[in-house]
Amino acid sequence: MMVQGNTVSAMGPYKGLKELRRIVIDCMKNIHPVYHIKELMIKRELANDPKLANESWDRFLPKFRKQSSKPLKRSKKADGEGAKPKKSEKKKKTYTPFPPAQTPRKVDLQLESGEYFLRPAEKAAREMARKEREQAEKTERKRVERAKVFKAPKEETEKKKKRKRTESIEEA
Repeated sequence: MMVQGNTVSAMGPYKGLKELRRIVIDCMKNIHPVYHIKELMIKRELANDPKLANESWDRFLPKFRKQSSKPLKRSKKADGEGAKPKKSEKKKKTYTPFPPAQTPRKVDLQLESGEYFLRPAEKAAREMARKEREQAEKTERKRVERAKVFKAPKEETEKKKKRKRTESIEEA
């Protein structure tokens, strides 16, 4: 056997050429020939054993599974079916050679607001006040939502009464 690029030349018995053809085709499908060589070596050993000559050799042959490569899916265009509509193209951002401005550190923000110079007790008091404000807002929102459930739906009693009166007048 001789391989040069995508061209293969081989000589030998017909049975050997059939096996070689299968190996070469799988090579072109990106399957390593070592798998086939192992299989051929095992088959050669099993052929020498007269007890196993008439049995199936499948249990002795290795079963290799694909690890991560999946078969390529054919596109609908290749099949001749209608293609999916294209998504709107994203607008390209203008290129700027300068990096974005650096975000300020936590300490810098505290210095700006004057919070950095407060005593720990004052900081804790501010934090507690902020949390209480947020909690009060949240409880108010939840109370309003719960009250919506108990609100009675609008009834159209006036129209019903008028209909009954008109019906009773017509009957008389």
